[in-house]
Amino acid sequence: MTTLDLSPDELLTTTRTVRKRLDLDKPIPLELIRECIEIALQAPSGSNRQSWHWLVITDAEKRAAIGEYYRLAVEKYLAGSGAAGKLFSDDPVRGPVQRRIGDSVAYLGERMGQVPVLVIPCLEARSLPAGNQAGLWGSILPSAWSYMLAARARGLGTAWTTLHMRYEQEVGELLDLPEEMRQTVLIPTAYTIGTDFKPAPRQPLDEVLHLNSW
Repeated sequence: MTTLDLSPDELLTTTRTVRKRLDLDKPIPLELIRECIEIALQAPSGSNRQSWHWLVITDAEKRAAIGEYYRLAVEKYLAGSGAAGKLFSDDPVRGPVQRRIGDSVAYLGERMGQVPVLVIPCLEARSLPAGNQAGLWGSILPSAWSYMLAARARGLGTAWTTLHMRYEQEVGELLDLPEEMRQTVLIPTAYTIGTDFKPAPRQPLDEVLHLNSW
C-alpha cells in the first residue's frame, strides 16, 4: 500500500471535494477501499454502538442507475433558488467561486454513474428522533469523513454529497437496503488526476470565532 507523503495538517487541509479531477477510467482495487473503511471504523460513535454499515457499489449497472437518480437530483438542485451559485450571485468575492462550484456540481451530475466506486455509509435507525438528532448522525458522519481522509492519503479523490437523497427510497430499493438502514451520504471514489490539492479559501478565523459568548 502506497500513501502520499502528507503531514497530518496537510492531509486535513487538502482533502477536498473532488469532482472534475476524478479519473473515471482507472479501476480501484477493492482491497484499497477495504483499507479505507477499516480506518473509518475507528471513528467515534454514540455510546460506542457502531451501528453503521457500508455499501460499496462497483457493479456497472447499479452505478449507472444511481448516477441517473443523481443526475435528476442535480438538475433540480441547480434549477432551484437555493443553488450555491444563485445564493451568492451578488457577492463579488464568493459569487465567482460559487459559480465555479456550480459548474463542477453539474459536471459530476452527468458523470456520477461512471465513477469506479460509489460508497454509501448507512446507519441503523428504525425511527428518527423527533427532537435533537445530533447524536444520531454524529455516530456516522465522523466515520465517513475518516474514510475520505484515508482515501486522500492513498491518492484517491472523493466528494461529499447528499443530493441523491431526493431519491432515497428508489436507491434503497435498488440496493436491497433493509428498511431500518438510513443512507447518510454518497461518496464517489476514484483515483485523482494529479495529487496537488491545496487548502481552499475560507473566512478569516476572527470572523467566525466566538470566545465564551457570541
